[in-house]
Amino acid sequence: MTSPDLVPVRRALLSVWDKTGVVELATDLHDRGIELLSTGGTMRTLREAGLTVTAVADFTGHPEIFSGRVKTLHPKLEGAILYRRHDQSDEAADLGIPPIDLVVVNLYPFEAVTADPSCDLARAMEHVDIGGPTMIRAASKNHGAVAVVTDPTAYGALRAELAEHDGCTSAVARRTWARDAFGRTAAYDARINDWLQRTQFDEPWAPRTTIPMSLAQELRYGENPHQEAAFYGEAGWSGPTLANAKQHQGKHLSYNNIMDADAALQMVMELEGQPGAVIIKHANPCGAAQADDLVTAYDHALACDSTSAFGGILAINRPFTAALAERIGRHFFEVILAPSFTEDGLAAMARKKNLRLLEIPSMTEEPSGGRFVKRVMGGYLLSGWDAGGPEERRVVTARAPSDEELAALEFAWRMSKHVKSNAILLARGTRTVGIGAGQMSRVDASEVAVLKAGKAGLETQGAVLASDAFFPFRDGLDAAAEAGCTAVIQPGGSKRDPEVIAAADEHGIAMVFTGTRHFRH
Repeated sequence: MTSPDLVPVRRALLSVWDKTGVVELATDLHDRGIELLSTGGTMRTLREAGLTVTAVADFTGHPEIFSGRVKTLHPKLEGAILYRRHDQSDEAADLGIPPIDLVVVNLYPFEAVTADPSCDLARAMEHVDIGGPTMIRAASKNHGAVAVVTDPTAYGALRAELAEHDGCTSAVARRTWARDAFGRTAAYDARINDWLQRTQFDEPWAPRTTIPMSLAQELRYGENPHQEAAFYGEAGWSGPTLANAKQHQGKHLSYNNIMDADAALQMVMELEGQPGAVIIKHANPCGAAQADDLVTAYDHALACDSTSAFGGILAINRPFTAALAERIGRHFFEVILAPSFTEDGLAAMARKKNLRLLEIPSMTEEPSGGRFVKRVMGGYLLSGWDAGGPEERRVVTARAPSDEELAALEFAWRMSKHVKSNAILLARGTRTVGIGAGQMSRVDASEVAVLKAGKAGLETQGAVLASDAFFPFRDGLDAAAEAGCTAVIQPGGSKRDPEVIAAADEHGIAMVFTGTRHFRH
């Protein structure tokens, strides 16, 4: 006995830009005796495959017009999708409108076309789909009687549904596909809105905005076990992201794994040139280093705070090898990120079955697209990414830094931007020796950095210091001098800058102002 929730598919409309899998799907539909309607390139593709296809123009009795610019916007076609089967069938019959029970549509590639920096307004607007979203929304609205599929990856599920229910679709499947379809058209419009705002208007912020995202992974729980959570990838994002990382082994990522791994990814991307390693715990760096070889860089990063690094996230900017695996030994990491993993490196870590190994080949690419978003009660804060501003390097003390000090200052400055404010970072060469993170006062952050270095048995004499924001008083400089620091890099901009500069001169410390701060809350 047929369930009342099952709707037989007698007629299907196929109109797709992306032809992936459409011939196989249409062949299955044709073999089931389902009438196929189509337009343009899709119709040609199906006919070339030997399938019988009715042109939409023949179905409506009206030709395509304006060089195909208007093909599917016709009352008979939209009516065939939209009319209510339970109380409007007689009217549809009087009007000569047979039902369309399945709509398979995907849209003009607006996102791909506008990803080209040379794309102008005219070209972009030609790739704004009108008929496609209209048909998708009509079918979605009437999903009680009509199935709609917008993604070639769902064709397999559609074919399985028809096979299971003898050529019918179930209410559950139609409702699921309708939800996905509404999400697709919403994301499509959001991308158009975003592109127009970014390229056609001088002001940076639109009156309304939507960030299109796709579910990447459901999570067992959020930051704490009583919180629900999921991980979404942002449509249109270009560059490295955990949303498309390849996981080689280990348990599913948790909410906190993703937060910390993202912090590690952002920080390791700062390490250009030499092999480098960073270790993150609770979104703050335990240590970071660059060296002539990866194993040494790892050793130096771990040495900065090996206690806190236990259970942390390791990110490296070179392929993960067996040599590094041997060096890690029994040290416990939750996640390791690398641009690639050698076969012997994977084999060496296979015994640590719970350890997540994430491969992000695009780790060295410059990210582009999107905004930084932070949730607040009842709203959102949006900003540009802290990719560095119009920075300067202005020596403000009597003594200029030596070449060695300058190189260490540059390393320390890049790393300090990834430490929670208030942030103080001590470095010797291209390795951190002490990090003071998230303190309420800057002098406390300085003291914590020195304390951490002492606990790790690392020498602060001759180190350099980076501060993410200006010193409001000279006490921070006095603390740096007491620790043996010889050079400081900071934004400057305090009304007490002269007092702070005088303190540096008293201690013989070279100090550089950048003119740009890097708060990280």
